[in-house]
Amino acid sequence: MSEKQAVVSRYASELDKGLLWRAAIKWPLYSVAVMPVLLAAGWRVGLGEVVRLEQLFGFLVASVLLLLWENLTNDLFDAETGVDEFSKPHSVVALVGERGPVRSLAYLALALGLLLMLFLGLRSSPSVLFLVMVSCLLGYLYQGPPFRFGYKGLGEPLCWLAFGPFATAAALIVLAPSSEYGSLVPWGPALLLGAGPAMATTLVLFCSHFHQVAEDEAHGKRSPLVLLGTRRSAELVPWLLALTIALEWIPIMNGHWPITALFGGIALPSGVGLIRLLHRHHDQPDLISGSKFLALRFQTLNGLGLSLGLAIGPHLGLHLASLS
Repeated sequence: MSEKQAVVSRYASELDKGLLWRAAIKWPLYSVAVMPVLLAAGWRVGLGEVVRLEQLFGFLVASVLLLLWENLTNDLFDAETGVDEFSKPHSVVALVGERGPVRSLAYLALALGLLLMLFLGLRSSPSVLFLVMVSCLLGYLYQGPPFRFGYKGLGEPLCWLAFGPFATAAALIVLAPSSEYGSLVPWGPALLLGAGPAMATTLVLFCSHFHQVAEDEAHGKRSPLVLLGTRRSAELVPWLLALTIALEWIPIMNGHWPITALFGGIALPSGVGLIRLLHRHHDQPDLISGSKFLALRFQTLNGLGLSLGLAIGPHLGLHLASLS
């Protein structure tokens, strides 16, 4: 029996293939890819500055392509170590049954994403491609050989850096007129704007390990959940949520952002639900497999609420302080 036939026979009688493919595509996860540019757009609208819509659309498409590359290559790299063999039947590699087509699609997405980012950079600043390539490098370091930093418990810091200051700085440059930044990188605004939402994105990655601690440990993947245990990890989640909100509320208290930026707080019910779920069932994989989706809902609502709040402040007579 071929590898593909083996995969089909393993899961055909257990799970509906359509559901598996929907889980494999993980379309809600692409919220983390598009959030930096949506935040940058909200911030610029709030300042009353120009947002180049064609650049915004291009950045959205390129970001989705690059995250597609990362998701597919992560499945490929995990297939090499065997960590997903029993815990992830919705792995694209498991569903396709062959690594070659998955690898080809992954690097096609990478090539198209980087080419589009190059085009956007040529219309704004060369810094854009540099920042995006650093973000891609951080993504590769997470799972790619020989580094596999995610297996050493370093995936979360890499995630925060990639989706925080680097992606946000690139988005800010792309949306601005080409003469606004020149060769400068807006690290200050990028850090202030991206720190909290990137922490919410990091929380999604952190929560994705709760249901597979035994498999991770068996294959040498020293994720934070393996290092801390599920109980202490569950106790850490409220602090990560609080840090996300604090990083977004400090600029409001300092007068840099309008009070409407508090709209990011619409995500709090999802955060409370996540805390309760993990508190009750942190060591029961079957009951907490959806914890990352609660974390993702928190991330999505938080980012969208913050973006909207930054954008509409001026229409209510509230203005952002320029930080550029």
